[in-house]
Amino acid sequence: MNTIEMCAGAGGQALGLHNAGFEHLALIEIDAHACATLRHNNQHLKLGWGEIIEGDLHEFAHIRAHDFHKQVDLLAGGVPCPPFSKAGKKLGPDDERDLFPAALKIVQAIQPRAVLLENVAGLMEEKFASYRQSIRDTLHSMGYCTDWKLLNASDFGVPQLRPRFILVAMQENIWPHFSWPKALQENPKSVGDVLFDLISANGWEGAEAWKAQANDIAPTLVGGSKKHGGPDLGPARAKAAWQKLGINGHRVADENEIPQRNFRGVVMRDGKIKDGFANMPLLSVRMAARIQGFPDCWHFIGTKTHAYRQVGNAFPPPVAQAVGLQIMAALQAFDRQYR
Repeated sequence: MNTIEMCAGAGGQALGLHNAGFEHLALIEIDAHACATLRHNNQHLKLGWGEIIEGDLHEFAHIRAHDFHKQVDLLAGGVPCPPFSKAGKKLGPDDERDLFPAALKIVQAIQPRAVLLENVAGLMEEKFASYRQSIRDTLHSMGYCTDWKLLNASDFGVPQLRPRFILVAMQENIWPHFSWPKALQENPKSVGDVLFDLISANGWEGAEAWKAQANDIAPTLVGGSKKHGGPDLGPARAKAAWQKLGINGHRVADENEIPQRNFRGVVMRDGKIKDGFANMPLLSVRMAARIQGFPDCWHFIGTKTHAYRQVGNAFPPPVAQAVGLQIMAALQAFDRQYR
């Protein structure tokens, strides 16, 4: 089964679908650093992915999409979240970053057997009800059955809540074979369990005590906006949630800031440790990637800011894999029955 991946980012969804057994014909992404990440991992991990197209989704819809007409099993993507995010102005279809219309044009041009689109939970709000229905109506007019569902990453082994609103659409004759993935029975590992080896790598004496404090899953990681400074772990409420887990969320660590043996907290410019943040390490890009469910072999290209944005904006690979396996099963069941 093959795919085309829209708004591929650093490859979270693409990796999950790859692990579910799909082969990528092409991946489209406008950010140069994310494209470099995709190319690097494709080459060094020998993934065998197809063309990585660095460009705008509107341009692909008008120029390239017809080249793949009726050659694609699954068209997948995570269109930009800011139009529907709680952290934004929630302009929805009035936001110039809304790429649902471009994605639907690509569906029309390619006519894949199945479609997978993911976005933030904010898209579930009542104010977007008519917009969600318009997306479904457009897909129905093309011959697809559709369903929206909220999935929490923590239900699939990812150590953070990260609710994502997922749309799956399939051609009408395939749709009866589809069912949503079921949550895993076991609870996800805590932040302490997942990050302990990285936090303690330099022999930090307080690592065991920190692990005991970090005994829950993480709040939702955020990638941040290009309009707002360097990387951190989100707004005040998110930073407070990280603080409960013993993480200083005010910025992202450089690789040389992994706690040393006598670490007592991050020293500020005045030479002091900020009140309330004693014995609280920063999160590095690699640590954030683990919390998103990326394997350690997956490398992110660019500066710390560019790399962290790629991580924070990603769709966790284990969730994409779970949904991908269900889509794969539906396509295979149909093929066995009718071909």
